[in-house]
Amino acid sequence: MQVTAISNPRFPEWRWRICDYAGATVEESHVGFPSIAAAVAAGTKRLVSMNVVDRSDSTPRAWPPRFGRR
Repeated sequence: MQVTAISNPRFPEWRWRICDYAGATVEESHVGFPSIAAAVAAGTKRLVSMNVVDRSDSTPRAWPPRFGRR
């Protein structure tokens, strides 16, 4: 699992997001933080308290063949 900090122009405060290795969002904060470091620290604390194991399939999917294209 990974903890990332996100922000967007509509909500300029930083929020943490926990994602599995397949890219699916597991949990996201609703509270804003003043810095990236504060958001990641809070997200990491939450991840540790969740005590979960990521069993997602993180292997990339093979693209189907495209016939007739070069």
